[in-house]
Amino acid sequence: MDSVMDEDSRYEAVRSRDARFDGAFFFAVETTGIYCRPSCPAVTPKRRNVRFFTTAAAAQGSGFRACRRCRPDAVPGSADWNVRADVVGRAMRLIGDGVVDREGVAGLAARLGYSARQVQRQLTAELGAGPVALARAQRAHTARVLLQTTGLPVTEIAFAAGFASVRQFNDTIRDIYAMTPSALRAAAPRAGGRTTRGPGTPAAGIPLRLAHRGPYQAAPVFDLLEREAVPGVEEVTGPPGARVYRRTLRLPYGTGIAAVQERRGSGRPGSAVAHPGGWLDARLHLTDPRDLTTAVQRLRRLFDLDADPFAVDERLGADPRLGPLVAARPGLRSPGTADPEELAVRTLAGPSAAELVRRYGKALDAPCGSLTHLFPEPAVLAEAEPGGPLGALAAALADGAVRLDPGADRDDAQAALESLPGLDPAAVAAIRARALGDPDVAPPGADVPDTWRPWRSYAVQHLRAAGEWE
Repeated sequence: MDSVMDEDSRYEAVRSRDARFDGAFFFAVETTGIYCRPSCPAVTPKRRNVRFFTTAAAAQGSGFRACRRCRPDAVPGSADWNVRADVVGRAMRLIGDGVVDREGVAGLAARLGYSARQVQRQLTAELGAGPVALARAQRAHTARVLLQTTGLPVTEIAFAAGFASVRQFNDTIRDIYAMTPSALRAAAPRAGGRTTRGPGTPAAGIPLRLAHRGPYQAAPVFDLLEREAVPGVEEVTGPPGARVYRRTLRLPYGTGIAAVQERRGSGRPGSAVAHPGGWLDARLHLTDPRDLTTAVQRLRRLFDLDADPFAVDERLGADPRLGPLVAARPGLRSPGTADPEELAVRTLAGPSAAELVRRYGKALDAPCGSLTHLFPEPAVLAEAEPGGPLGALAAALADGAVRLDPGADRDDAQAALESLPGLDPAAVAAIRARALGDPDVAPPGADVPDTWRPWRSYAVQHLRAAGEWE
């Protein structure tokens, strides 16, 4: 699906309520002051009253409020940020990870290697909103989730969502949702006559729906996670079609445990027909609710939830070799990772990763079933295993010689990895595809035609799912 559309094409997408474009752009109605996702079920407004925006933040910055019916702030993120390796794409991935809230615009710019003014100018020119506005929109969404799914006091939610003051929090919620925080909490969606809000504390867990666009083949993703699970850090339980993946998370302010459910029927080969999308049910247990935004984004990268399966399937489905595979598994994803540095170490260590957890992993204060540890940090491994390839990789990750964060330059990271001992080209390619989320990686030496670009990572997944590649 081409991400570049003129306004007439966008309006046709709105008229047809085409959910394929949810998250790719937003539209606002000048007569109502409300902005929506393209698939909003409300009556289609007249063309002369409609304005289009690339981001929700740009719509909010122009004075429009979020539609209460279609909840445009809850759509999957634009797939462009997965594909693009330029400064705008890298910036959007970092903002999604919460860098602006933690380090400010100056921290974002430093990670990108640009001045704050350059970052502001590039984002505003292309997206209609700068980093502060983009982070504000994200904070508002986090606050809505906490208001409607937990019983945390409103004051605690304000700071957990990343706001600097309660007044700033109240003003933002009113601007974006045209409601007070208390009214927004009272308007929480209900199921079966009961509110979705839980008992009220992070210890009880925060229930979430992790939205995706289009069909989603869950089974291959959960198969992979089950094969790779490292004891103490991960587990997969339940029968195929109804499995639950759980893992520990190291986060900026504390730790977490995430549980994500496989949706029955969504992952059987051939069962997922073209449809607007759906979600994976998840629950997050956080020691500090300020980590909610970061934890959600890391799960989204792990499960590849912001992908555009329509664009991927259209390109790969036209290939004679891949066409039947795509028809059998529409919406097949290319899984990423919840922790890029952990993924790099595990790629190198192989089965020995479990021993690293037992020897060097930090024990949880309160174990949860079989989940007992966090995966060891690179600095800990560099000190404990100073020699050999593992020590070299851990040291490079710890001192920043190798950067794998969401804003890392993929080519620079690959070059740095290739300079280390013990990492062969296949391992470097695997790290680039999964830790850096590059959708266009082919195994070295494989016969992969350029016509599969820019989705070669997905082509590889199709061939592996069909048993044609290891």
